[in-house]
Amino acid sequence: MAGIWTEENKFEKMLEIEILVCEALARKKAIPYAAFLKIRKKARFDLKRIGEIEKTTRHDVVAFLTAVGETVGRESRFIHMGMTSSDVLDTALSLQMREAADMLIEGIEKSIAVLKKKAVRYKHTIMMGRTHGMHAEPITFGLKMAVWFAEMRRNLERMRRARKTISVGKISGVVGTFAHSSPEVETYVCRKLGLEPAPVSTQSIQRDRHAEYLNTLALIATSLEKFATEIRHLQRTEVREAEEFFGKGQKGSSAMPHKKNPIICERIAGLARVIRANAQAGMQDVVLWHERDISHSSVERIIIPDSTLLLDYMLTRFCELVEKLIVYPENMKRNMEKDKDVIFSQRILLELVNKGLSREKAYELTQRNAMESFRKEEDFKALLLKDRDVRKHLGEKEIRKCFDIKYFLRNIEKIYGRLGLR
Repeated sequence: MAGIWTEENKFEKMLEIEILVCEALARKKAIPYAAFLKIRKKARFDLKRIGEIEKTTRHDVVAFLTAVGETVGRESRFIHMGMTSSDVLDTALSLQMREAADMLIEGIEKSIAVLKKKAVRYKHTIMMGRTHGMHAEPITFGLKMAVWFAEMRRNLERMRRARKTISVGKISGVVGTFAHSSPEVETYVCRKLGLEPAPVSTQSIQRDRHAEYLNTLALIATSLEKFATEIRHLQRTEVREAEEFFGKGQKGSSAMPHKKNPIICERIAGLARVIRANAQAGMQDVVLWHERDISHSSVERIIIPDSTLLLDYMLTRFCELVEKLIVYPENMKRNMEKDKDVIFSQRILLELVNKGLSREKAYELTQRNAMESFRKEEDFKALLLKDRDVRKHLGEKEIRKCFDIKYFLRNIEKIYGRLGLR
């Protein structure tokens, strides 16, 4: 990913664009074809020379064009004809962002594959589902992975859309009117580059495209943070249902040798904040004065490379995290048992409702026993069997039947079928 954002790669793309414009002009007989051939053969650039020239010009595109012109000679006068800096800069940036998107798409696809494996492997590994951080009803660890799998598939579609949105070029001149060029030149160059011509532009490609791209990266980063935060919770000492892989020789603390901390998850959570902040800056870059100013330029030189680099890193670490994740089914079972079976309360509630009680009365009877179970640390089922008000409506066999954990998981296969997971 870092190679995409080097000065050398940027100038290579800019040179390719300039040469293609010359080719388009030569085909239209707007410049001599022989001049184009010489430009294509001799046009080169030297990063050091560009830097030297820019010290005087204080303009990177002018420095680039001057350095290229020195390698071409007299025919260099035909380079950049009818163009403005944004024509080459914005189109080159689109190419870089598209390359970065391709790498990110690959990373997302890998994360989907890893999550799919875990979802299938732990499809029937029962654990406690939690709402508000409290025990709710049983789920499976595989179902948790399946939720993440589905979210990353949505993120894949988002990234593909963002790639399409940014895959545009413009060679329309200083205010987008083609006054010194023609739409045909732009169409030719964009087609050769695999881009769509921007249907209409000012001096620049409109920055809502870049904002959409950056917000897509932020949303994907936030998904990864969400997953990482869940693993952090599951790794807590009091829970310990899953944890990051801890390698031989790894240390968790300079002071406490017993420590094994969720450092990858915490790193992912922290970096997501940076990408979201960058997306906010990208939103502000949409607002430019009239047909263009350069208040966005200095910002984009930081936020676009940084966001793609960070997300690429996060995806790589996340894949490793999930692939090597250590899962503790026995601890999951042990944690469920701490509740003395109160997690079956909804089943009792519904059975009482089915017997003709109002929902309010059924809730009152069930909650009364659940709260007593918490207070006395007594088995919920045993309390129900002793409760005369409950027993007026439910027999012993009916009560015991409500405590079958398989009931909660009876539709898991249907959920997996919806996702195409087998």
